[in-house]
Amino acid sequence: MTDSVDVAIVGGGQAGLATSWYLSQTGVDHVVLEAGRVAETWRSRRWDSFCLVTPNMSVRLPGATYSGHDPDGFMSRAELVAFFESWVASFDPPLKEKSHVGYVEADSNGRFLLSLDGRQMRARTVVVASGSYHKAHRPAGAESLPPTLHQVLAEDYGSPAKLPPGNVLIVGSGQTGCQLAEELHEAGRKVFLACGRCPWIPRRLDGHDLVWWLIESGFMDRTSDKLPSPGARLIGNPQASGHGGGHDLHFRTLHELGVELLGRFAGADGSAIHFADDLATSVDFGDARWAEIRGFIDALCAKTGMRRPEYEIPPPMRIKTRASLDVARDGIGSVIWTSGYRPEYGWVRFPVFDGMGFPIQVDGRTNVPGLYFVGVHFLRKLKSAILYGVGEDAQVVAEHIVGARV
Repeated sequence: MTDSVDVAIVGGGQAGLATSWYLSQTGVDHVVLEAGRVAETWRSRRWDSFCLVTPNMSVRLPGATYSGHDPDGFMSRAELVAFFESWVASFDPPLKEKSHVGYVEADSNGRFLLSLDGRQMRARTVVVASGSYHKAHRPAGAESLPPTLHQVLAEDYGSPAKLPPGNVLIVGSGQTGCQLAEELHEAGRKVFLACGRCPWIPRRLDGHDLVWWLIESGFMDRTSDKLPSPGARLIGNPQASGHGGGHDLHFRTLHELGVELLGRFAGADGSAIHFADDLATSVDFGDARWAEIRGFIDALCAKTGMRRPEYEIPPPMRIKTRASLDVARDGIGSVIWTSGYRPEYGWVRFPVFDGMGFPIQVDGRTNVPGLYFVGVHFLRKLKSAILYGVGEDAQVVAEHIVGARV
């Protein structure tokens, strides 16, 4: 059986639904194909105590800006899912849940052919909105860990109670790694954190949340051509936490808590797990990014006449780190991989990807007529994939789709 539709949107998260919202305003025939449920990534690929790191005031989707009583708070997973469900009910998109797309390719008539479970669909236009968290990344050497050691991806972690007894090694020090390290430490576990390069910024400056400063200063509007290299698209978001009303959470705060910081994971040999002697380099990298962000804030203050915040600039962090741990001697019962994600678009059977797997596009449009992407990190700007910025890109793509039909 083969169905037919004008526009097929693949993905029912913020990117796909935002695109649907704009297409719905103009009456374009379309369908949203979601492999699971609405906001499935938020539902099933976050740990039990998850909450947003971005404040509620920055949740701005088309037709659904946060209007609750706590704009400076941070929605829990359940609250965010409820927000999505309310948004969907408000405009009733043509959504088909439990509709996994196995592949999309060209058909013989110049249209797109999508393979779904047990059926096919033809479309004039396809919008790939499958999110920015595809394949969890494990660094080189991950396969060398003892096979009997319990290992889990961050998205499968759950809670401290769901881990076997023992100390915990977390590999990866972005927002997720830092939050899990704090949670496990507070649960009474000894935590080792293998650190990489990641920016940080104080949670609040002069009464404003860090995200407010990033938005107002134009930092969120940076485009990929301003990055030092294409690989910089993989640099994590600034270390911070939304738990407990939001607070600073980075290498220095974790060290003060008692989390043992280590250098970059460098593989294992038998029961010995090795780490590079590069913690200082990673901390310095984050400090340099904080200095760059201060430059954006200073420029904003100069332009608007705002008072420049009084910054607390810490001295360089220099601590002695261990070169290796022994699984038995150090009582390691679990390893949690929080090493980021990589794009995975093997199911999109068109040559529209760069060497890192990101789509090659301009404003979401590829060189294949009718094939679009939305919700990709740095699709147009730094904010392209987040709840604050994805609506802007969705509008640009939707307007191009509508314009192509005039």
